[in-house]
Amino acid sequence: MPPLPPAGPDSVPGRPAQPSIPVRWSDQDNAWVTGPLTPADADLDRGARVGSRPWVHLLLFVLTFLTMTWAGSSFFLNYITAVGTRRVVIAPATALLGGLWFSVPALLILGAHEFGHYFACRYYRIPASLPYFVPAPAFSIVGTLGAVIRMALPRTRKALFDVGIAGPIAGFVVLLPLAVYGVSHSYVVRLPRALPLRGGLELGDPLLLTLLQKAFFGTLPDHALFVMHPTGFGVWFGLLATALNLFPAGQLDGGHIVHAIIGRASRYVTIASILVLLTLAVFVSSSWAVWSVLLVLMTYAFGLDHPAVGEEHLPIGKARLALGVFAIVMFALSFTPVPISPVDFIGRR
Repeated sequence: MPPLPPAGPDSVPGRPAQPSIPVRWSDQDNAWVTGPLTPADADLDRGARVGSRPWVHLLLFVLTFLTMTWAGSSFFLNYITAVGTRRVVIAPATALLGGLWFSVPALLILGAHEFGHYFACRYYRIPASLPYFVPAPAFSIVGTLGAVIRMALPRTRKALFDVGIAGPIAGFVVLLPLAVYGVSHSYVVRLPRALPLRGGLELGDPLLLTLLQKAFFGTLPDHALFVMHPTGFGVWFGLLATALNLFPAGQLDGGHIVHAIIGRASRYVTIASILVLLTLAVFVSSSWAVWSVLLVLMTYAFGLDHPAVGEEHLPIGKARLALGVFAIVMFALSFTPVPISPVDFIGRR
């Protein structure tokens, strides 16, 4: 936070300073200055008005809540019926209410992530909007395309790092207890044989969920079906969003973090990340195709080079480097090579 403005000649002890000459805080100069706005500070002044319609953010949040609850009702039905292996009659209203077990945890994780960025921006006086939640009722199995905020570019490497990592850490802190709850309230069904499942999809397990499943249930026997609690699917979505954002490329959170650590050499990390994603999309899982295309388009629009920030020559300190290592750990725990894949049988080993 900036210091108080300098006292003017009319200042009275014990009262707020009343400068005789108007002063303003310049993020570019990191000081109180007089005179007209510089182009850089004018950009910040315009950016401060971003997101000035709270009703838009509220409307998008409500729509996203509804579409995610609708999507979550499918996860709830699969949980109650053990993916169709049990015959259970459920009223539509009950199924819809059951979708809250997915939508509420998922939105808590997503909201914590975005507000982590938002409050980091507020701390550094960086203009930023409230989160825009994006509903997706028709073509998303989770009912949303995520959330974004609009923000001005941080002025220093330290601010860039802190803003970039604040979101993933906030989301991960909220995610961990929900992951324990979701996995511990899941269950295992022994099947006589592998059963056919027409038009089914299988969600790949991130490392964190795999470790928790091993801790609570051990190694599953043949023809055993692990039935995930809807909250676990909310955590799965949160882990996927964390992994995607921590890819060290361009304007993603991971791109901000890497640029804050290694500076302009981050362009080579962006290139490597794009090549890795394209390789995953072609040789491992087509579910990476959309994200690969989006990252290529993002790079085309904004360029390979991350926008320069101030104090490029100053180190960010050992504490932030340690947090950078923690970002790698979060990525490893969140990543799954095959996020979504078609499945013809359940209970197959």
